[in-house]
Amino acid sequence: MTVFKSASSNPSSQNNIEERLQIQRLLEPSLVISTNAGNDVIKGLTQRPKTLPPRYFYDDRGSELFEQICELPEYYLTRTETKILQICASEIAEITGACEIVELGSGSSTKTRILLDAYYKQGLPLHYLPIDVSAGMLESSALSLLADYPSLQVYALAGTYELALSEIEPKELPNRMICFIGSTLGNLNPREYDVFLSQVKAALQVGEYFLLGVDLQKPKHILEAAYNDNQGVTAAFNLNMLEHLNWRFQGNFDTRQFEHWAFYNELEHQIEMHLKSKRSQTVELRTLKFNIDFEAGETIHTEISRKFDLNRIQQELKAKGLVPQKVWTDENQLFGLLLCQLQD
Repeated sequence: MTVFKSASSNPSSQNNIEERLQIQRLLEPSLVISTNAGNDVIKGLTQRPKTLPPRYFYDDRGSELFEQICELPEYYLTRTETKILQICASEIAEITGACEIVELGSGSSTKTRILLDAYYKQGLPLHYLPIDVSAGMLESSALSLLADYPSLQVYALAGTYELALSEIEPKELPNRMICFIGSTLGNLNPREYDVFLSQVKAALQVGEYFLLGVDLQKPKHILEAAYNDNQGVTAAFNLNMLEHLNWRFQGNFDTRQFEHWAFYNELEHQIEMHLKSKRSQTVELRTLKFNIDFEAGETIHTEISRKFDLNRIQQELKAKGLVPQKVWTDENQLFGLLLCQLQD
């Protein structure tokens, strides 16, 4: 576990930034994926069908590509959630009052600015605790925020959600709100989803808040277009997982010999992303002393993105003690934002 303060190239602003920014590495960079790094890769690639954990999307390059995805015309999720936030942020600030904002999977913290603006306009203190596996993304986004919000305090955690939620220190403000926006909840299968909600509940005190963004069920053609963009950015994001494995485990995946494949599973109400092998081939991960054989057309299942029924998820949250206080959607019912409060 390491803690470091960022350095500014401007001496006059450096001291101020150092006073307002801390980044804590919960694990060293080489171990941030797993305390048993690589075991999950071997387990996934020896299954049928082959799988890889979505966490391997997010090296620094993967985080950059995901930010580009969020700007794509086909990817309605980000702009729709952003519009909802712009409408309801002031109401969220009014409901929670002075509140430490904890964000899981913070990325570039673009949408967080909407919340910070709302709290600032109401004269409330700004405390932000972003959590992301990419320490590089955490530092760059924090520096940008600190330059724009002179009173902002940032305490960032570089690590997985599970580890970070267990390491959150007692808050300094009267309230706390854990934010899980951007529809990332959909990447969890039903078992992981249940465990995650239990972890969120354990990280909150009674009366504190959980802000959740979820992608809603909708026609197949809208969903499949969002994950098969014309510019190929989603394909690059998917293929970058193999480059990440090459770097981390001294692998020799040739991304030219794999292709991106995404489709909507209507029975399970989820997008499925795969990497399909174009030919028979063998790949080596030298650090793991592991070879993987692929047949032509064989796939690696890299991600699901579940789409939710708004009424059902409210009942599931309530059953965990995370009681919805307000629910907002866009006019086309594409996306939902739920503000929940932990109750006895």
